[in-house]
Amino acid sequence: RFNWSELVPLQLWGRTLGLQTENSQFLLEGMPFRIFGGSMHYFRVPREYWEDRMLKMKACGLNTLTTYVPWNLHEQERGKFDFSQNLDLEAFLSLAAKNGLWVILRPGPYICSEWDLGGLPSWLLQDPEMQLRTTYKGFTEAVDAYFDHLMPIVVPLQASKIHCSLCPQYKKGGPIIAVQVENEYGSYAKDPNYMTYVKMALLNRGIVELLMTSDNKNGLAFGLVEGALATVNFQKLEPGLLKYLDTVQRDQPKMVMEYWTGWFDNWGGPHYVFDADEMVNTVASVLKFGASINLYMFHGGTNFGFMNGALEADEYKSDVTSYDYDAVLTEAGDYTPKFFKLRQLFSMIIGQPLPLPPMIESKASYGAILLHQYISLWDVLPSLSQPIKSEFPINMENLHLNDSSGQAYGYVLYETVIFGGGHLHSRDHVRDRAQVFVNTMYVGELDYNTLELSLPEGQGFRQLRLLVENRGRVNYGLALNEQRKGLIGDVFLNKTPLRNFKIYSLEMKPGFMKSLRHLAGWSAVPDYFVGPAFFRGRLWIEHQPQDTFLKLQGWEKGVVFVNGQNLGRYWKIGPQETLYLPGPWLYKGSNEIVIFEERTAGRIIQSVDIPYLGRTQYVD
Repeated sequence: RFNWSELVPLQLWGRTLGLQTENSQFLLEGMPFRIFGGSMHYFRVPREYWEDRMLKMKACGLNTLTTYVPWNLHEQERGKFDFSQNLDLEAFLSLAAKNGLWVILRPGPYICSEWDLGGLPSWLLQDPEMQLRTTYKGFTEAVDAYFDHLMPIVVPLQASKIHCSLCPQYKKGGPIIAVQVENEYGSYAKDPNYMTYVKMALLNRGIVELLMTSDNKNGLAFGLVEGALATVNFQKLEPGLLKYLDTVQRDQPKMVMEYWTGWFDNWGGPHYVFDADEMVNTVASVLKFGASINLYMFHGGTNFGFMNGALEADEYKSDVTSYDYDAVLTEAGDYTPKFFKLRQLFSMIIGQPLPLPPMIESKASYGAILLHQYISLWDVLPSLSQPIKSEFPINMENLHLNDSSGQAYGYVLYETVIFGGGHLHSRDHVRDRAQVFVNTMYVGELDYNTLELSLPEGQGFRQLRLLVENRGRVNYGLALNEQRKGLIGDVFLNKTPLRNFKIYSLEMKPGFMKSLRHLAGWSAVPDYFVGPAFFRGRLWIEHQPQDTFLKLQGWEKGVVFVNGQNLGRYWKIGPQETLYLPGPWLYKGSNEIVIFEERTAGRIIQSVDIPYLGRTQYVD
C-alpha cells in the first residue's frame, strides 16, 4: 500500500530534496516513492483540454506526467522562439503541478515520438555536412542556442529548492522531478561523446533533478551516460528483461520509461490495437516486480498539421494524422476499457479512493457540409509571392525562404519548360511523392516505387510541373541525416537533366490560407472536377461547439483547414477515415472549411460523432 496523498507538488514547494535513488528504490523528499506515470504531449492536445486530460490521469491513479518538448515547433525558424498558446510549456507544467502531478521532462533535443524528424528542426539539414545527434559543431551550436532559451523556462519549475544563478528570483520549486538525457540514443549511437555533451548542456544550464536515459533492450547498453539512471522501453515483458537492468547498473530502482499501451499507424496499413487485458496484466507484472512505470501513451492526441513522422525500414511509410495509439484515452480524450482496468489495478495498489473520473464531453454530428466553391491551384499561382528561379532543382530545406530557414513542410511546385515528350526518370530524387502535369494535364505520379513516366508528345514548348509533397520526415533509425524533401537531385527527360526551374513554395501557413479568402478566382464547383485545387464551404453551428470528426468519403488525398487551423492529412488508402476536429477550434455561428485536394474531390464532407480509424489488427 502506498499513501502518497501528501506527496503532491503544491504541498511540497520549497522543499529541498526532490527525487533521489537509494539502493533499489526512489525517494521523494526522503519518503519511498513509485512513479506511476503517463505520457501526454501538450503539442498534440488543444490547450483547452490539457486540464481535462490531467484530471483523468489523476482519476486513473497516476502521480506523474511525462512529456516531450518538440524543438521543431519551438524554433520553426532559426533564432525565432515560440512558447506561446498551445506551445506554452510553462503553463502546461504549472497546470500539472496545480493538478497534483509530478513531471518527467524529456527535452531531447531529439524526441522520436512519430514526429517529423524526431522533433529536430528541418533547417539543420541546410548544411550538406550535417551530422544530427552527434558532437558535430553545426549541430551542437544549434542545440546550445535552443537550450539557452528552453532551460530558463524549465529550471525554475524543478522540484528541488534551487541554488542557481539562472533563477535567483524563483524560490518555490515546481513539479519536475526528473529530466531525460536525449532519447533512445542506444539505437543510434554514432558518437561516443554525444550523450556526455547533452548531459553537460543540461547541467550547465541549471538542471539539478535526477537524470535518466531511455532505451529499448537492444540499445540499453549503448545509451548509458554516467550520472543518469538507465530506464527501459518495451511492450511485451520478456523473461529477465527487468533484471537485465541490473547488468548495466547495480542497486538502482527499476523504471520502465515507455510501456507501450498501443501502437501507431502508417498510411496504407491497418489500425493497430493492443489487447487491454494483456496490457493490464503486463503493467501488474512490472509493478509486482517493484518497478516504476510510465504508460506511453496515456493520451496520444493528434499529429495536427504536417507534423507526422515516418518509418524507413524496408520501405518509406508515413504516419497517419491520428495519434490515437490505441492508448488509455482515445484521440479525443474519451475513456477506453484500458482506463477502467488500470484504474482498478492502481486503486488496489494505492489502497485509497481515487478521484472520480471527469464527465465525458459529448461529441456532435453536424451532418453534411457542402463544399460549394473551388479555385484551381493553377489560378492561385499568380497571387503567390514571386517564384524562386533556379537553374537546378533545390530541395525544400534550402529554398531561400523564412529568413533563410528554408521550407519545413507542405508542398513545393517545380515548373520548367519542355519541348516534346518522352521518358521522364526521377533517379529516385523525389521526396516523397510528385504529381506530374504537362501544362495542367495530369500525367501520373513519381515516388519511391515509381521512378519513371511517359510524357505525351505535343506541339511546341509546354510547361512540365512537378507538385512534390513532403509526407513527413523519418523520425527513428539511422537515416535522419538523409531527410531532405522536395527534389533532392536531378530529374531527367530522355536522359537529359531538367534545368531552369520556377519553384513555388506551398507551405500553407495561416497567412497563406488567409490570403486565399480574398482571391477573385473562386467559382461554383462543376459536376466533375479534378485537382489540385482548394475547395471551401461553411459549417453553421447554432449552439456551443462540440468536438466532432470529419469524414471525407469520396475525396482522394489532401489536407483540411477549419478556421485557418490545419487539422492534418487525409488519404483514401486509409486506415484513418475521419479527422478529429476539436470543439474549441469551432465558433458558434459560421465556420470556414477549406480543403486542399490533390486529385479527386467530393462535393460534401460529413461531420460525425464517432471516429473511424480503420480496420483493426492486433499488435503481434
